[in-house]
Amino acid sequence: MKDLLWDNVLSVGVNEIDDDHRKLIHIFNILNHAITARESKEYLAATLTELVNCTVWHFSHEERLMLKHHYPETAEHKTEHQELIQSALELQREVMASNQSFSEDHLQFLERWLTEHILTADGRLGAFLSHKM
Repeated sequence: MKDLLWDNVLSVGVNEIDDDHRKLIHIFNILNHAITARESKEYLAATLTELVNCTVWHFSHEERLMLKHHYPETAEHKTEHQELIQSALELQREVMASNQSFSEDHLQFLERWLTEHILTADGRLGAFLSHKM
């Protein structure tokens, strides 16, 4: 799978959120390269853990901004965050508990997991915050 590239399509118009998203994309690309290089299961697990942990931190960062600026869709956005984290943790457990290697399907799932949230919910948040910050 080719790398995810940062471009204006993924920008939500708020620098601190965009910076977080760039970091998440960077870690995704590290995982992508690790899979291609057939790195050890332990290395893949550590990289996936880093992606999940960074995402958890990023979500709390967004939620702080939502609360500070009284974002009207905070509850819905937080629910989506919780669902995204649960799905990533389930994928992590599935991959690490089985003897199968990290597949292209797993990577595609993570790509959609990351980009669809940025393009939809975070896009709405960014539009709101652009007028508040």
